[in-house]
Amino acid sequence: MAWPVPDAGIGTIAYALEVLMAVMGGRDRWRTMPWMVTFFGILVIPLGVISIYFIIIQPVMLGTWCTLCLLAAFAMLLMVPLAWDEVVAMGQFMGWTRRRGDPLIRTFFQGGPVDGGQVDQSNGLASPRAFWFDALRGVTVPWTLAASFWIGAVLMMTRLLFETSGPMADSDHVVGSLVITVAVIATAETARPLRLLNVGLGGWLVVAPFTLEGETMLGTSASVALGVTLAALSLRRGPRSGEHYAGWDRFVL
Repeated sequence: MAWPVPDAGIGTIAYALEVLMAVMGGRDRWRTMPWMVTFFGILVIPLGVISIYFIIIQPVMLGTWCTLCLLAAFAMLLMVPLAWDEVVAMGQFMGWTRRRGDPLIRTFFQGGPVDGGQVDQSNGLASPRAFWFDALRGVTVPWTLAASFWIGAVLMMTRLLFETSGPMADSDHVVGSLVITVAVIATAETARPLRLLNVGLGGWLVVAPFTLEGETMLGTSASVALGVTLAALSLRRGPRSGEHYAGWDRFVL
């Protein structure tokens, strides 16, 4: 059943809300406005991941591409690593609040200082440069993730590069989209362990040419080589910045 309003209108509303939530509050809003960070995380992270679905279905189900849709989905995906560490910080703060025995509901909606620290009341519009600097803290792009991203891009073009077709071409496209999604999200150091999902996707690339139809000799060789390379790249965490994430540091593997 179709939506009673255009999909583009819903998307515009979502993007507008995302921008407004991104600039509301200061760098300490994970403890001063936990409710805002929660709703911002819900808007950005699930929608950013789901947006990849629209990339996947275009050539598989529709047989065509939509350039604007691709750009919009990629822009949404880029927001996920920028929001991830803030959501993690908010979750740790609420856990710390519960252990202290402070009222969770009041803290969730009104916030609270940490050890009597001062509250930063600035917002993203007051200093755009400082806003972007804070947003990029904890986001790094190791060469391993950059290489994984380009492997995903190659997989999405195997129809053109290796003349694959049918189920194999569809598999390459789906896997390529997922590889890019994982690589982009894993640029957030707090989400770096997610890169290990690409090890499994690399394993599938090795097996797929021998189980699906539509592969060519060149495509088979490329799929195996790309799969082994992707799995090897994904095993390495890569260098990280000097940022620390309290108890979450043990998960930055």
